Amino acid sequence: MNLALFDLDNTLLAGDSDFEWAQFLISRGVVDPVLQEAKNQQFYAQYKAGTLDIYEFLDFQLAPLARHDRTELDAWHLEYMDRHIRPIMTAQARTLVLEHLASGDLCAIVTATNSFVTGPIAREFGIPNLIGTIPAVDVATGRFSGKSTDTPSFQGGKITRVESWLASQGLWWGAFEQSYFYSDSHNDLPLMEKVTRPVAVDPDETLRAHASKMGWKIITLR
Repeated sequence: MNLALFDLDNTLLAGDSDFEWAQFLISRGVVDPVLQEAKNQQFYAQYKAGTLDIYEFLDFQLAPLARHDRTELDAWHLEYMDRHIRPIMTAQARTLVLEHLASGDLCAIVTATNSFVTGPIAREFGIPNLIGTIPAVDVATGRFSGKSTDTPSFQGGKITRVESWLASQGLWWGAFEQSYFYSDSHNDLPLMEKVTRPVAVDPDETLRAHASKMGWKIITLR
C-alpha cells in the first residue's frame, strides 16, 4: 500500500481556498474589505518569504467564524463551494486524486487552512482524510471560539500532524511501499523531504529550484 498526501491551496486547487473564503465574506459584507485586503497582502508576503507567524495568521483567519453560528456558516459554505471552489478544481487535479484512490492508496489532504473551510472540499475530491488546522469550538454554545486547537498543520507541523494521524491508525512511514506528497510551496519542504516521492506541483520559484536540484518530479495540474 502507498500513502498519497496532497497540499490543497495552489496544488489541488488552482487558487487559495482561504483567500477565496475571505473574498466570499467580503461579498457578503461580513468583513471589512479594506482591512481584509491589507491583512491578506501582509500575510501572503510573509508566507512567500517563509516568515509567516501561523498563530497570528490563524487568529485573524478564524475570527469571522466566531461571530456567526454554525447553521449560518454552513449555509454560506454551500454557496462558497459553488461560486468560488468548484471553478478552481481542475480536471487534472481530479484525475490525479482518482488515480491514487483507484490504486488503493491511503489518501489525505494536508493543509494549513482550517478544517471548516477545507472539509467539504476534501469530500468533493473524494479524499476521505483531512489533516488541517482545527478551529476550536465553545462546548457550551457549539460556536467556533476564534482559536485553533492542536498543532497547526503548517511547515514542520505538517509532519507532526501526519505522524499523529498515522499512529492513530496503527501506521507509520515504514508501513508504506511508497509515500507521495504533492505541493506547490517551499513552506512544505519539511514534509516533502520526509516522503519517498515528493512531487512539486506548479511550484513557487524556491521550490522549483530545490526540486530541480534534488531531481524531484515537477508537474502541472493547470
